Amino acid sequence: MIRILSVDDHPMLREGVAALIGKQADMQLVAEAADGREALELFRTHRPDITLMDLQMPEMTGIDAIGAIRAEFPGARIVVLTTHAGDVQVSRALKAGARAYLLKGLLRKELLETIRAVHAGQRRVSAEVAAEIAEHASDDALTPREADVLRLVAGGNANKEIAGQLFLTEETVKSHIRNILAKLAANDRTHAVAIGLKRGIIEL
Repeated sequence: MIRILSVDDHPMLREGVAALIGKQADMQLVAEAADGREALELFRTHRPDITLMDLQMPEMTGIDAIGAIRAEFPGARIVVLTTHAGDVQVSRALKAGARAYLLKGLLRKELLETIRAVHAGQRRVSAEVAAEIAEHASDDALTPREADVLRLVAGGNANKEIAGQLFLTEETVKSHIRNILAKLAANDRTHAVAIGLKRGIIEL
């Protein structure tokens, strides 16, 4: 019997997952959590074979929760279940220790097969996600400072305000923005923010 912990802040999605798992003879849903902090506590209590983890949640994000669970239980097998296909987001999740990355749109089609595969020791990334990773494999990554600048641009800050918040000169901010536009192949600041959000480099 594959024992499963389901983690998502949307009750309807948890209900959908529970209904799917409930029909399987080889699976049992042992607990449900609404955020990352609760997920860690329930993992300690139930020690599930597989954890299904959303990424965007209050209290503690999915990526932080994956890191926290894996720090205590290195053998934890975690499947990310999310609406975000951004390559940077995927890389973060896999680096944190996720064994599979599945889009919520493919829930009915691929979830059960993915759970069984990960339980058997395999790793899984859905085709759409793999294509996204491949598309940006040779791209230059933004530095942490460039990501900070892009986050502040997304917040509607002008160069002068960004400079003040990050203790930089305006010239340095302009230089960072030039680098960001070049690395993301963006036409302007707004386009760069849109790309940053899509790829999971920044979150609003």
